[in-house]
Amino acid sequence: MAEQTSSSITVDAPAADVMAVIADFGSYPSWAKGVTVAEIQERYSEADPDARGRAREVFFALDVSPIKDEYTLAYEWDGDRSVTWSLVEGKMLRSLDGAYVLSESGGRTEVTYRLALDVSIPLIGMLKRKGEKILIDTALKGLKKRVESGA
Repeated sequence: MAEQTSSSITVDAPAADVMAVIADFGSYPSWAKGVTVAEIQERYSEADPDARGRAREVFFALDVSPIKDEYTLAYEWDGDRSVTWSLVEGKMLRSLDGAYVLSESGGRTEVTYRLALDVSIPLIGMLKRKGEKILIDTALKGLKKRVESGA
């Protein structure tokens, strides 16, 4: 992964519950700020022990100022321990690499979100990192709220 921004949050739920919410792309528009569409384009086989039928490629429509884009991400799963993704294609995004890394202890899960993105419009590095940090913090708070609400 290129230079990246990361942040962590603790969720009061087991890793399997957290990963189930992460893998439920159809519900993203209801809790992931700015995501207006999240459609699975391709799935892994149910026989794959790490992915178990989870998404291989997902199409997104995103509207979070200053980024409004449609893009497709490719996912790689490591059971309920981590998921990584990279950009397949996008209009405004030139690259997007990220990961959720989960570490469970005592029924609680520390979730670390790593993100590195590049857009086709020029942005000063500091501004880009600040944007990444806002995206990450918003995503982690939304994920925590969604998981802990039992939805």
